[in-house]
Amino acid sequence: QVRLEESGGGSVQAGGSLRLSCQATGDRYSRICVGWFRQAPGKERELVATIDTVSAVPYYSLSVEGRFTISRDKGRSSASRENGDLVDLQMNSLNGDDTAMYYCAAGLFASCLGGDFSPLHWGQGTQVTVSS
Repeated sequence: QVRLEESGGGSVQAGGSLRLSCQATGDRYSRICVGWFRQAPGKERELVATIDTVSAVPYYSLSVEGRFTISRDKGRSSASRENGDLVDLQMNSLNGDDTAMYYCAAGLFASCLGGDFSPLHWGQGTQVTVSS
């Protein structure tokens, strides 16, 4: 079983920054790839970025490349005390189009870095609101 604990998010003015964190624990094989998706009201869920937690190689969607940075480190869940991976999404130069619910997701390595990541596990989501 894989657990994804999200933190961060909130409200910020346009041009500002926010940082999202996802603590991933549980079955190592099925969370090698960890990524962030987002969904704005009335829109489809969109892939934002992924990272191979073994090599730390990232993938970014065109809409965030150059503004967002995904990274990973080893971390321990504060809830379960299990060791796992901590995946952060640093978001800079935010604008209104970035307003959405952001979801951490995890899955197999296959399709992790090609823009067609299909997760096996999802977090609960955290809201990001950018005001002008």
